[in-house]
Amino acid sequence: MSPSVLYVVWAFVPDDWLHSAGLTYWPQKYWALAAPIYLLVTLTTCFVLLFGVNMMNTAPLGSVDNITDRYARSQCTAEDQEGVIPRLRDVPISEINRLFYLDHHEP
Repeated sequence: MSPSVLYVVWAFVPDDWLHSAGLTYWPQKYWALAAPIYLLVTLTTCFVLLFGVNMMNTAPLGSVDNITDRYARSQCTAEDQEGVIPRLRDVPISEINRLFYLDHHEP
């Protein structure tokens, strides 16, 4: 039997029926609902914390850290080949703002 079938049997079949079948060692029925709820709450908390940590570690748009210097990598299209992943490069903040925050109206 698969574990999901055993879970459904344990969660929905009354204890008297399980005892009459000779199955006496089962966890309390409380855990049939508590374990999935604890798992969902834990996963949701992890996602919220991960989002918060990422937002704390991201520099704001007006930060000095977003200014590029002469050592920044620029895109070299002459070396790129068709159908491959582009090389690593620093994307200027003006290009990011143009792509994400300006309205694109199709003519």
